Amino acid sequence: MSGTFERDTTPAPPAAVPVSVFIICKNERDTIGPCIESVDFCRDIVIVDSGSTDGTIALIESYRAKGYPIRLIEREWPGFARQKQFALEQCEGPWCLMLDADERLDAELKRTIAALPAEVEGVAAFSIQEREYIVGYGYAPWYVHARFNVRLVRKGKSRIDDTALIHESFAIDGAVQKLRGGVILHYRALSITDDVARTSTYAALKAEQKFRAGRRTSLGRLMLAPAMRFLKSYFFQRYFTCGRAGFIYSAMLAQYVFLTEARLYRLSLGNDAPRETLAGHRHEPKVEG
Repeated sequence: MSGTFERDTTPAPPAAVPVSVFIICKNERDTIGPCIESVDFCRDIVIVDSGSTDGTIALIESYRAKGYPIRLIEREWPGFARQKQFALEQCEGPWCLMLDADERLDAELKRTIAALPAEVEGVAAFSIQEREYIVGYGYAPWYVHARFNVRLVRKGKSRIDDTALIHESFAIDGAVQKLRGGVILHYRALSITDDVARTSTYAALKAEQKFRAGRRTSLGRLMLAPAMRFLKSYFFQRYFTCGRAGFIYSAMLAQYVFLTEARLYRLSLGNDAPRETLAGHRHEPKVEG
């Protein structure tokens, strides 16, 4: 799916069993509407806001007035992982779906999740494919970096590691299976100025997390890690097929890696500035897969 973003208004049948979705947000008025619309088949929509001032709350309330089963909770920001764990604990359904405010399900994924039975033998969680929006191109084609991450979990079988500052992950009590049929679409068309600022902030969090874990950098990593990240994204993950937009996207990922290593070095000297926070905001650059 490429080209500019369009809202998918295709209705999905009600879920066969109660499905909850949980979303954390702050100042997401421009993105959260399509996110809510894409989970209209869910019986339970938990949204935890950490102090929006841009009209996000009013927008969410307007969806609740239309009949969407939203439970809005306003709560101070304790960090990504702890806020998401709190949101997960508020869910009522046996299956719980984690989304960010700038994400939405495509029509096929809506139908796939809606058709899930209450239990799938031996499965405690599903990983779902994610597709990135690239400014100047559109959604990356299916053959570009088909990344799967755990998003749909059984209530009581999963917990988010609340010690992570960034790239929080689930601890799953059971097997994880890939959910075939549909994708999660991530849409955020940032300006270069905003993208650089966000990249710097997430690099600070990533570096602090690494530093706490005893990781340190070296001249070799400072020189090679960013270049390797670019080569991996641009060639091996095939972002070169997205033209100039794919080149810029890959370069931004390389910048994220460089800033992470640079901040890790400064932390080892004990003179890095205090880390910034982005309460409720996503996405951090995806560099693992």
